[in-house]
Amino acid sequence: MKINTDLLKEICNTPGAPGYESKIRGRIIQEIENHVDELKIDNIGNIIAIKKGSDNPDNKKFMLAAHMDEISFIVTHIDDNGFLKFHTLGGFDPKTLTSMRVTVHGSKDLVGVMGSKPIHIMTPDERNAAPKIKDFYIDLGLPKEEVEKYVEIGTPITRRQEFLEIGELVNGKSMDNRISVFILIEVLKRLQQNPYDVYAVFTVQEEVGIRGANVSSHTINPDFGLAIDVTIANDTPGIPDFEKVTELGKGTAIKVMDSATICDYRMVKFLKQTANKNGIKWQAEILTAGGTDTAGIQRMGKNGAIAGAISIPLRYVHQVIEMAHPADISASIELILAASEVINKFDWDHSNQ
Repeated sequence: MKINTDLLKEICNTPGAPGYESKIRGRIIQEIENHVDELKIDNIGNIIAIKKGSDNPDNKKFMLAAHMDEISFIVTHIDDNGFLKFHTLGGFDPKTLTSMRVTVHGSKDLVGVMGSKPIHIMTPDERNAAPKIKDFYIDLGLPKEEVEKYVEIGTPITRRQEFLEIGELVNGKSMDNRISVFILIEVLKRLQQNPYDVYAVFTVQEEVGIRGANVSSHTINPDFGLAIDVTIANDTPGIPDFEKVTELGKGTAIKVMDSATICDYRMVKFLKQTANKNGIKWQAEILTAGGTDTAGIQRMGKNGAIAGAISIPLRYVHQVIEMAHPADISASIELILAASEVINKFDWDHSNQ
């Protein structure tokens, strides 16, 4: 299946810092509102979209979650020359920030660039030291009096990068987790024969502690759940085979565990069987560092949930740009659709596994 790269580009480029997801939330609602039976926004800002099941006498709930926030920054100080200091919202590798363009989302969007001390005037110790977040500032090219017309303490900041197709791959900012947002949108547009009620949740504030998933899972109390998120594709030079998490082009990834969750073995088995029966390429994922909304889905409902995750392999996670294979994105859509349509056919009884 060829993916809609124009929509993916728009979803990736629409801003949505943790806690400031209004623009991406509005764009998602435009795409899905005519494809669901119910749609609401909870107090923390999650979108909860419901597709009623066709064969659901026991009122089973199947939750699908993709977080819509992106790793970002927030203004903490404006100095006398108009330069901004900032705090991170989510995890960053400081060495990737040098000269990166950003958008400061004040009362008017302003383009800035990440700056730091030039290497020419660094001491030998400074040159050899790893950069730190505190070493960077944002240059808006404006004096303080102009900056303060539009920017204040607490203004969110997002990365500003071009979306490109490079070779066989797609490349751009915030593919973590806008790829999954795109996938869940496509699932809702195509899903027709779901036996159980599907609760599609576009969650907030995942990058700062899976906060939206915790709240929505507690509200929904799902019986089953899948997080949709990216994972590390470290299929690059210098990585031995035994350290590889996933590889681009090898299919969607079925999560076995991450640092916050051991996926329910029944869900892992169900997803593998469903993929095999439908000829969908997949690879197993064990991510020893980094958690996802899976943890909230699994544990924050009142009764707990049979939970797992579909992961999309991604190179250069949490860097300036990220890169994915369209075939893996397509396989992820196909597997979620297939799983949603046959989830009532699997024997979920512990004693029979």
